[in-house]
Amino acid sequence: MGAYDANLCVLTLGSRIITGFEEGTMVNSEKDEDFFSEKVDAQGVPIISESNNPLGTITFTLSQTSPHVAYVEALAKNRTEFPIWNNYSGTPKEVTGGTRARIKKTAGKEYGDEASGREYEVKVFDYTSD
Repeated sequence: MGAYDANLCVLTLGSRIITGFEEGTMVNSEKDEDFFSEKVDAQGVPIISESNNPLGTITFTLSQTSPHVAYVEALAKNRTEFPIWNNYSGTPKEVTGGTRARIKKTAGKEYGDEASGREYEVKVFDYTSD
C-alpha cells in the first residue's frame, strides 16, 4: 500500500505556484459532464450520444492569511484568463487542468474568532485529466 503526501500536490495559476491552503481538502478537480449519455429507443435498442463538452471545474480553498489571496482575487475581479494545473507527483502521478481558465467570482468573506478560508471555483475551458 502506498503513502499520500499533500506536499506532493502543486497548484499553479498562470506561472505562479499557489500556497497557503486551508486545512482539509486543498484542491478538487472534476470534469463537468459525463463522457456520454444514453437512452433506449422504443424497440429496446440502446443509443449512446458522445459528449464533446470540454469543460471542467477546479475548486480550491486558501487560508484567509495565504500570501496568494490578493493575486487570486485580482484574477477574478479583472476577469483574467490563465492556465491552471494541479499536479500530484506521488503515486499514482496525476495532472488535471487546462490552458484556458477563469475564476467564476471572488471568494465569500467570513470573519470570526478564527481565520477562515477563501474558496475559489475555476472554470476550465479545455479541461484534461491524466
